[in-house]
Amino acid sequence: MKEEILKIKESIEKAIKENDSLQALEDLRVSYMGKKGIFTELSKKMKELTNEERPKVGQIINETKSFIIDLIDKKNIELKERELNKKLSSEVVDISLPGVRCQGGTIHPVNETMNFIKNIFVKMGFDVVDGPEIEKVEYNFDALNILKSHPSRDLTDTFYINDSVLLRTQTSPVQIRYMLEHKAPLRMICPGKVYRPDYDISHTPMFHQMEGLVIGKDISFADLKGILTYFVKEVFGERKVRFRPHFFPFTEPSAEMDVECNICHGEGCRLCKESGWLEIMGCGMVDPEVLKYVGFDPGEVSGFAFGLGIERITMLRHGIGDLRAFFENDVRFLKQFK
Repeated sequence: MKEEILKIKESIEKAIKENDSLQALEDLRVSYMGKKGIFTELSKKMKELTNEERPKVGQIINETKSFIIDLIDKKNIELKERELNKKLSSEVVDISLPGVRCQGGTIHPVNETMNFIKNIFVKMGFDVVDGPEIEKVEYNFDALNILKSHPSRDLTDTFYINDSVLLRTQTSPVQIRYMLEHKAPLRMICPGKVYRPDYDISHTPMFHQMEGLVIGKDISFADLKGILTYFVKEVFGERKVRFRPHFFPFTEPSAEMDVECNICHGEGCRLCKESGWLEIMGCGMVDPEVLKYVGFDPGEVSGFAFGLGIERITMLRHGIGDLRAFFENDVRFLKQFK
């Protein structure tokens, strides 16, 4: 067996020296040193040796393997250097050519709109609050007066992690957490990502919301209308607004706020579906049951809440027709907002 090992050593040493390709060198390494290589087969034959021969032969095999590995490594370095020198000698750099211009990035339109909206509310004295995206069912539904039978709790509308934990479907749970930790009066907004199982021209599984909350003594629907009308003026300029009665489990009375279409100015067009109005947010007075849940006395304080989709506002500001364009990372689309 010793003679067999020496012959293998001489054979592979010669093959490595004559080799002139990195790929061929790798094939050579695998055929000798791989799991199904020659040295693996030699190791299997050692069980046929006597107890006295086995240690000596094992030592010879290990020394031969180390010798071969060292040869392969040196040859690998030599071949790589040869390839690099060949490439450098064949390539010519014309230093008189103008340099390649580096294209700078920019803020994503959704983030730009979010920052723009945040600044409007910060000027009005609102705190900006963040919260967890992995949320308790209790805060996402129960605390917001959403019944067990409400369709928003279905598996088709919510990403559940388990029976008590989910990916938040709205940023309203942040309002609950904030009210549990602060006393009235208070005013806050909570921008962030939310998750729902939808994907089409106007929905994506992940999108951004911003919800606002004002709690204090003698807060009325007139205060809500005043603040949101000012918000619309800051975002869209002078524009007519209207409030339509609606239903939300966590506000009563509730409304949806519409703004005059920025394309047809109320005349009716494809964008506004010939109505002359564009829906921008939901709002309403905080339901007394929600106030009780967080320890506020509805007889002492009242408040209003509102929620809007950041992508929705971004689409209206820039005339974008497909929500999915925000998440496809098409540089041609994003460069328009530089």
